[in-house]
Amino acid sequence: MKMKQWFDNSQINTQTGQPEQLEGIDWPRVIPYIGLHLVCLFAFVTGVSWAAIIVCIAAYMIRMFAITAFYHRYFSHKSFKTYRWVQALFGFLGASATQRGPLWWAAHHRHHHIHADTAEDTHSPRHGFLKSHMLWFLNKKNFPTQEQRVKDLARYPELRWLDRFDIFPPIIFASLIFGLGIYLEKFHPSLGADRWQILIWGFFISTILLSHVTYCINSLAHRWGTKRFETNDDSRNNFLLALFTLGEGWHNNHHFSPGSVKQGFYWWEIDLSYYVLKGMEKVGLVWDLKYPDKQLIKAKAKS
Repeated sequence: MKMKQWFDNSQINTQTGQPEQLEGIDWPRVIPYIGLHLVCLFAFVTGVSWAAIIVCIAAYMIRMFAITAFYHRYFSHKSFKTYRWVQALFGFLGASATQRGPLWWAAHHRHHHIHADTAEDTHSPRHGFLKSHMLWFLNKKNFPTQEQRVKDLARYPELRWLDRFDIFPPIIFASLIFGLGIYLEKFHPSLGADRWQILIWGFFISTILLSHVTYCINSLAHRWGTKRFETNDDSRNNFLLALFTLGEGWHNNHHFSPGSVKQGFYWWEIDLSYYVLKGMEKVGLVWDLKYPDKQLIKAKAKS
């Protein structure tokens, strides 16, 4: 595919004469999104310390796990069972990553699996890289939650609350990070970190990194990588994406067996979210983990 096609988001609507992908953009919601990126530039003012980097990585990992293990494997695919308080906790952590509420996320992802890489798929890279990466969720038509697809989740009022008031988890999480910064500044001044530095790195930079790495599953994992299984889509396995997304980069595996809690099918396919879920299973926090059919994998995998 030519580079121009990758970034081409200029299909013209013959009636309006405007680009189809841009005419539905919800611009008031784009402003806060742009603002999140711009705030990261304050890192040049606050500087950086090892404490800030550690907090940034920790905030990234915790919320990436909430997205990959719970928003994706649990809420979207029901690949294991857990307690109601556990699903609420990780629903909150997932929402704190500014990727909307669990009902909205799961509904769109279920839609994706039904229509993967077709005209109905809202974030297929076949429609252009930028639309696949981020323009799709900035479009007005994709803002409402498709509740008919998540009736199993909508029966929980706490999940509906997270979905309706998805702005509050990021604010609460940012406040906790700021509080941690105050603590480090006051009681551990030798670390060289202050409250604003911890806030910038621990919330804003970690959130932007987390967001764009997650978006890469839509925009890159359907383009770059290997295709072990023949599926009705363009999904690929990508080792680098698997590392940064805690296992989601084994995307062709996932589209072959969507309900599996394990996305790295072989021992060398690192799947950190699965390893953590196995640990949670051992202490009784999750159970009934679903696995892919080994015989089917052996029969369908390309040699």
